[in-house]
Amino acid sequence: MATAQLTASSISGRSLPSFEGLRPCSVKFASTGAGHVRFLGVNQRTFRGLVVKAATVVAPKYTSIKPLGDRVLVKIKTAEEKTEGGILLPTTAQTKPQGGEVVAVGEGRTVGKAKLDVSVKTGSQVVYSKYAGTEVEFNGAKHLILKDDDMVGILETDDVKDLKPLNDRVLIKVAEAEEKTAGGLLLTEASKEKPSIGTVIAVGPGPLDEEGNRKPLSVSPGNTILYSKYAGNDFKGKDGDYIALRASDVIAVLS
Repeated sequence: MATAQLTASSISGRSLPSFEGLRPCSVKFASTGAGHVRFLGVNQRTFRGLVVKAATVVAPKYTSIKPLGDRVLVKIKTAEEKTEGGILLPTTAQTKPQGGEVVAVGEGRTVGKAKLDVSVKTGSQVVYSKYAGTEVEFNGAKHLILKDDDMVGILETDDVKDLKPLNDRVLIKVAEAEEKTAGGLLLTEASKEKPSIGTVIAVGPGPLDEEGNRKPLSVSPGNTILYSKYAGNDFKGKDGDYIALRASDVIAVLS
């Protein structure tokens, strides 16, 4: 029987999408027989930043998942399949869900001499950091096991301004970007600089000290603040853009 032959070819890394850790390079593929392919002239470190994340499927024989310590089990909300205008979205264009319902919580953790419960309860609707946790498929639905500190806040409505931040998180209403330059020229949407000024809408109870006590945050609702440009999690609200970030990413209070 004839053996399929794979001819050598050359692919330039400059034609590939840009990935962190993937440097432009020339990659050659050559057949080694028996359907195997080997890479020629490729440094393994070239692909260090390219990671594929897939959900772990839990077999049907397991009927429950009990998170340990300060971890929680969250049932992920289904991504929207239609735009507001009713247009169906392909899977690649759907917004990655960043929220879900807490279906189980761990027993908490000990800090110093204090025994601390998890910040949320079963049934809470929470928002979490975009790339946090371990994804598992359980009972036909996707879930996430994540730590207490990876949860950004509790959101019981569909409006992000109602978010109740957890731990040391702060919810900020982002100031609108300037539409003109200093010389009066109108800026296009693509050229507008991302604003890093906003108004504090809500704050969390604060981080824990070594004895398990909450330390109050140094900012309060109503403060106008300057924050690190690429920090936090961005959200689209009904009345504008919001960002939830850690209090340590707030640089200064403006007055």
